[in-house]
Amino acid sequence: MTLEEAQADALVRAAREAARNAYAPYSDYSVGAALLFEDGAVVTGCNVENASYGLALCAETVAVAKALGEGRRGGLVAVAVTGPMDKGDGAPITPCGRCRQVLNEIAQLGATDPLVLCVGNDRTDGVRLSDLLPRAFGPANLA
Repeated sequence: MTLEEAQADALVRAAREAARNAYAPYSDYSVGAALLFEDGAVVTGCNVENASYGLALCAETVAVAKALGEGRRGGLVAVAVTGPMDKGDGAPITPCGRCRQVLNEIAQLGATDPLVLCVGNDRTDGVRLSDLLPRAFGPANLA
C-alpha cells in the first residue's frame, strides 16, 4: 500500500492529537504516535511517564499494545511519531530503539515494512522500519 499525502497528513494529525493526552510531568516532552492499518483503522498512543523513570512507556509502545489488545495481528502500513513543537531543535524525531523493536513485532506478524513518518517542526521524514531497524529479530527467528 502506498501512503497518499492526505493519509499521511491525517496520520500526523492523529499523532499530534494523541500527544495532547501524554502524561509527561517529568520530562515535559509529550510524544504521540499513530498506527495506520491496511483496513484504514488508526490506533494512537501517547507517552506515559512514571516517577520510577524506567517504567515509562513510549507512545509507540502504547499504540502497539492497544492495537494488539484490540486483536490486531499484522497489517501495519504506516506509523507517525510526533514530539513537542517547542523542544529541541525542531528536527524530526524517530522511534527509540525499544520502540523500533516493538513496531517490528507487529509488522512482522503481517509481513509488512511500514513507512515511519518522523515528524519535526518544518518537515517530516518518511523512512521504512527496516531502514530504522536493519536485520531485526522477530517472531520468525523463534520458529
